Amino acid sequence: MDHILYLECMVCGKQYDAEDVEYVCPDHGIDGVLDVIYEYDRIAASFPRQHLAADFDHNMWRYRPLLPIEAHAAVPRLHVGWTPMWRVSNAGDPYGLHDLWVKDDGRNPTGSLKDRASAMAIAKAREAGAAVVTTASTGNAAAALAGLAAAEGMPVVIFVPRSAPEAKIAQLLAYGARVFLVDGSYDDAFSLCVEASKRFGWYNRNTGYNPYMSEGKKTAAFEIAEQLNWEVPDAVIVSVGDGCIIGGLYKGFHDLNALGWIEKMPRLIGVQASGSNFLEDAWERGEDVLTKAPIAASSVADSIVAGLPADRLKAMRAVKFTEGGFVEVSDDEILAAIPAMARQTGVFAEPAAAAAYAGLVGAIAEDLLAPEDRVVILSTGTGLKDAPAAMRGVASVGIEGTVIEPTLEAVEKAMS
Repeated sequence: MDHILYLECMVCGKQYDAEDVEYVCPDHGIDGVLDVIYEYDRIAASFPRQHLAADFDHNMWRYRPLLPIEAHAAVPRLHVGWTPMWRVSNAGDPYGLHDLWVKDDGRNPTGSLKDRASAMAIAKAREAGAAVVTTASTGNAAAALAGLAAAEGMPVVIFVPRSAPEAKIAQLLAYGARVFLVDGSYDDAFSLCVEASKRFGWYNRNTGYNPYMSEGKKTAAFEIAEQLNWEVPDAVIVSVGDGCIIGGLYKGFHDLNALGWIEKMPRLIGVQASGSNFLEDAWERGEDVLTKAPIAASSVADSIVAGLPADRLKAMRAVKFTEGGFVEVSDDEILAAIPAMARQTGVFAEPAAAAAYAGLVGAIAEDLLAPEDRVVILSTGTGLKDAPAAMRGVASVGIEGTVIEPTLEAVEKAMS
């Protein structure tokens, strides 16, 4: 990995060779999240943007020279990335937006953006010679790791809160993962996973702990830029839990800007659930996220519930340096956004993904978005992840089916 200059601690700025440290800064422990710094001049000289035009292998690995793996390293075989993005002609009208786009990362193999990080985790685990990979998750990261590892024949151990939706737990079990249902919060599962990985020598995929997970997720930013012919949007809006996705988006756009492939970076707008608004609250109050106390977090959007976001430093950097912001939405707004987003964009999203759509109103009200802006909504997971929540969402806005007799006359009567 001679294209990596060093890993830099987000707390103290200390720099490490990639071979000398595995996960976090030794001086700051679990808070010492590391950032991967590349030798951009070398990458630019050997990998001009024009190379991508001739690459018809449309997945996240098309950006391999910008990723922390060796040039010929084996990567997972399932197709991850290059998810579709399209302009939604009618979606912006209710909000006064005229150039609104949606990128549907629910099209990834296990149904969420987390496949990007899990693919990177498997590649890095192989590089490290690890026999087992582990992660803590509210469901999506675990499903991503379990699914991609199953295709590779690699054992995985999952720590997931007992309260996770059944559909997500079913995915883990179906893929053959060893699943521990932790009788506690996501933060409890996270801590237990870290301890277990140290004890048993497992490769740890945890976001906000493993620095390479942001590097997997940043490929969504690469795709947004390339799919817009390198004319980046004015703003990207995405839901935020532990902060790794929005931190990854920042890193991706930063990489492209450092290479001179794009002329500006979009404003990054993070949407949090009101019951899990650690970052939004810190943003509003101007608090230091490194010293801010954890909150008691809960929301119908389980995928973005985090009492102490593990990647909070990268998430806050993403918003500050792009002059974006955070907004919060209630659980009622999230549930109502599921059918609204489906009808307006054609994307059936789980609660955490629909939160980004719900956040449009707040972002406009807080002057984070303007009518003339080109805005991309990043939908992070399919609604099939949590069908009960989707049913609650359609019920909340009065949508229901009509029971009829099996006759044409009954159809005519109902239609009239």
